[in-house]
Amino acid sequence: MRFNRGCAHTGIVVFVLAGGLFAQQANLGYDDTPMQPNGRWHIHDGRRPQPRLVAPASAKMTPVPPPADATVLVGDRDDLSGWQMTDGSPATWAMKNGILETGKGLLQTKAQFTDFQLHVEFATPSEIKGSSQGRGNSGVFLLGKFEIQVLDSYQNPTYPDGQAAAMYGQYPPLVNASRPPGDWQAYDIVFTAPRFTQRGTLDKPAVVTVFHNGVVVHNATPFWGPTAHKMIDPYTPDTAKGPIGLQDHGNPIRYRNLWIRAINDYDKS
Repeated sequence: MRFNRGCAHTGIVVFVLAGGLFAQQANLGYDDTPMQPNGRWHIHDGRRPQPRLVAPASAKMTPVPPPADATVLVGDRDDLSGWQMTDGSPATWAMKNGILETGKGLLQTKAQFTDFQLHVEFATPSEIKGSSQGRGNSGVFLLGKFEIQVLDSYQNPTYPDGQAAAMYGQYPPLVNASRPPGDWQAYDIVFTAPRFTQRGTLDKPAVVTVFHNGVVVHNATPFWGPTAHKMIDPYTPDTAKGPIGLQDHGNPIRYRNLWIRAINDYDKS
């Protein structure tokens, strides 16, 4: 906001407006949660700067075909045989014509993974209901522990580490590349699982790179630990591998065209 030297009262007005905006921003999140390990922000801190907006390239997105060596998790066939609920019971979410819609409970793959490339296409509801975390909320869970947030973040402010494409409770996306509600969007995720010593202590943290609608929003960023609401869980050896999970948060999110590729070390086939 520019200061107009020609008006004696402008500085006061700017101060009041800025204070009002700051208070409004703070109300989006929390200031009574633990501090993040970097010591700069509370978890879900509403005062954290909102990521700047970047319009993605195309509003008309066609499904991205999987590579030949990919495992299709959600494809053209209405087949959920590779999925289950978190208690091991059969998948109960509805799937029709290749479109999976959130139901009750959390859905996860039967297969477990470590290092991978994951492609996810999703759409938040075209009818806008709610605001902040109550609008188009779901999530993609890597190894069942590390969440990349799904949210309708198109003209919908919330606490920055909980907006679309955030490493939930840890890092906001570098930019907000969200499309309007109802439009298909994509995450392309490259993930390296955490490594542990033979004694079970952490050797290397989990690391993720994320593209949202073709725009990089995390660049080889380490997780401080498994993600959680209002806290960051500690690393334990059971986080070294796990399923891909999709979260039910009471909003009808649609998913399509999910596929995954294992990433091997160099010189290994």
